[in-house]
Amino acid sequence: MDTCMNEIGGTDDLLMSQILTNINNVTSLVNNLLSKVNPSLGHLSTKHDKFPSWVEQSDRNLLQISNITVDVVVAADGSGNYTKVMDAVNVAPEYSMKRFVVLVRKGNYTENVVISKRKWNLMMIGEGMDATIITGESFKTQNVSTYGTATFAVNGRGFIGKDITFSNTAGPEKNQSVALRSDSDLSVFYRCGIFGYQDTLYAHTMRQFYRECTITGTVDFIFGNATAVFQNCQILARKGNPNQKNTITAQGARYPNQTSCFSIQSCNISADNDLIPFLNSTETYLGRPWQPYSKTVFMQSYLGDLVNPKGWLEWNGTQYLDTLSYVEYNNTGPGAALDNRVQWPGYHVLKDPSQASMYTVAQLIHGDLWLPLTGVNFTSGFVVSNNAKV
Repeated sequence: MDTCMNEIGGTDDLLMSQILTNINNVTSLVNNLLSKVNPSLGHLSTKHDKFPSWVEQSDRNLLQISNITVDVVVAADGSGNYTKVMDAVNVAPEYSMKRFVVLVRKGNYTENVVISKRKWNLMMIGEGMDATIITGESFKTQNVSTYGTATFAVNGRGFIGKDITFSNTAGPEKNQSVALRSDSDLSVFYRCGIFGYQDTLYAHTMRQFYRECTITGTVDFIFGNATAVFQNCQILARKGNPNQKNTITAQGARYPNQTSCFSIQSCNISADNDLIPFLNSTETYLGRPWQPYSKTVFMQSYLGDLVNPKGWLEWNGTQYLDTLSYVEYNNTGPGAALDNRVQWPGYHVLKDPSQASMYTVAQLIHGDLWLPLTGVNFTSGFVVSNNAKV
């Protein structure tokens, strides 16, 4: 429903009003029902089980196994089964309970890849962030929505991406241009490059985990309504259009009972090489409220000198400033100084680790239940000064 509401701009005004009214009515009913139900992990087995019931024993520690069985090889030079990534996706089984592994050899693959909701448990491995690159240049126009610009879009649950780059090269002058869009529940992106300008990463919905990724962009370059944790990532702001302000996040929670949130933990927030000469003339902010209940947390991260002393930027005057939830906890670096931060009702600086722990992998995305099977390194909570785990 969020996608519909975001993308119907340009429709006849009367028709658009009727559509929005109907969508809002349905959404309100659904949210009222959800508010009466405790969130659960859906298809996961009981709370006493460590792994989801549908995961094979052989999938555990998958990313740490050097001799993974590859189902399909994509190679630009013709030495594999296919030369196009999308051709490999098409042969993957539907609703698979077993992992289907696609190895994408080094090379540049210029194509738009869409993994449908029917493609479960697909794993895509490249030969390195700088070696295997899937690239496109689609951008938002009157006929193409932001949602439809993604170079790589994954909808099927349980996706794992490793050692691969997703890029959108449309450039800053083309406005919204998505490199990666994920609607994949229980998805992992490990050592991936996500490169673009405005709207680089569309973390659209569901539970997502990003580890040791490099993400670049200008305006709202990490955005969406997912419940996502970013750990040990390089998040680099780039040089945009003249007089343009950079905003790292634009989280899109619409309703007060939604659990969606961006948690950015132990990351490096810095300027990309093209922005460094323009630090004095380009303002960069941690985020702005795309929707009324926007929720974003920066914790235990390094904030470079590119971050404006205010920290956060308004979306439209005072709109959403009392309903948003923006949190900072125990950050370091020249951009982490709190003296001149915004004084909004929804902005908070936390000092108590027990309060900040709600934004960790263990509590926000229940990662202890499903991340171990992927083999990706992750920090369940965080380490406080006395070296005790929280």
